[in-house]
Amino acid sequence: MTSARVTVFDTTLRDGEQAPGCSMTVPEKLRLARQLDKLGVDVIEAGFPIASEGDFEAVRAVAREVRRPIIAGLARAKEEDISRAWEALVYAERPRIHIFLATSDIHLQFKLKITREECLRQISTSVAYARTLCDDVEFSPEDATRSELDFLCQGVQAAVDAGATTINIPDTVGYTVPEEYRAIILAIRERVRGIENVVISVHCHNDLGMAVANSLAALEAGARQVECTINGIGERAGNAAMEEIVMATRVRPDRLQYETGINTAELYNASQLLARTIAFAPQPNKAIVGANAFAHEAGIHQHGVLSNPLCYEIMTPESVGAPGNRIVLGKHSGRHALGRRYSELGFALSGAELDAVYRAFTALADRKKNIYDQDLIALLPRSRREPKPAAGPGARAAFAN
Repeated sequence: MTSARVTVFDTTLRDGEQAPGCSMTVPEKLRLARQLDKLGVDVIEAGFPIASEGDFEAVRAVAREVRRPIIAGLARAKEEDISRAWEALVYAERPRIHIFLATSDIHLQFKLKITREECLRQISTSVAYARTLCDDVEFSPEDATRSELDFLCQGVQAAVDAGATTINIPDTVGYTVPEEYRAIILAIRERVRGIENVVISVHCHNDLGMAVANSLAALEAGARQVECTINGIGERAGNAAMEEIVMATRVRPDRLQYETGINTAELYNASQLLARTIAFAPQPNKAIVGANAFAHEAGIHQHGVLSNPLCYEIMTPESVGAPGNRIVLGKHSGRHALGRRYSELGFALSGAELDAVYRAFTALADRKKNIYDQDLIALLPRSRREPKPAAGPGARAAFAN
């Protein structure tokens, strides 16, 4: 079966930047945009031009200098927003205006203070105006997953009729669950006239920890663009993490038959560049790019990985551009890993010697969180503390103590 091509829309520079403490300067955004281009993303949402002069300049700089991907700028469903977005995007090789307007009753009543009828008119008017400026227009009914389904379909219909080329269905507050989200996408495909002529996109937040699962469920329902961020950064609990979606399709093509243009060997580089830029690293246990993603401390895991990495690693560190796996020596480690580490340090221990050292090692590991090479050497009898030449260059890099 042929895999379906999925467009990767990266919003690290827009929604990701909205996370507290994650704002970026124009040069920083431009540097990240170049890395996203190298990564192979299809669409870079570079910012919200009317939000500030800095955001406008960032979108314009990215539009001028990053030529391969589509460059998108966000706008509310207002003429002044759309005009400002176009002013920033006008020099892009492939510009896109991305318009949003909420369709949930709670947003209409308490935030926008407009009726459903006024909402539909704004959608039609704003999308039609954007199409006079740009051939590529995306529309997002904000808070789609808490919108009444019939009205959501009416809003999408209005956008399609006005000329939108992409329809994004955002789970703005991370409220939905996979089966429900899948049903929403299927309903839109069934009820909206002309929807077959536009791309259905999804944009999921992670408030309940299901952004990636929801995104994949939407792809199963026929969505063909996924909006995501590096390291999953974004408002509140963040957005769907690009690296998780992409690697899920690479590791499980038997169940997730989708292709992207992402060069996965650049995922770790992108993650690290973002972390340096915002001084905000992903948590150590973050999937794919976290510091512990390829680290092993439990003895049975270490033994398996040393015998064959496939025992406990479903992808290689190299496949995402990460450093090699790390064997972490701690109280859960076994004799096999400890013996291998002594061998790498140049000490060939007999079985009896290893048994004795292992008992001392486990006692030490119960008292210390981090075990260093000098600790291991100190555990040896004084007469055995002179190492032989190391087993081979580069072996030490496989371990982190």
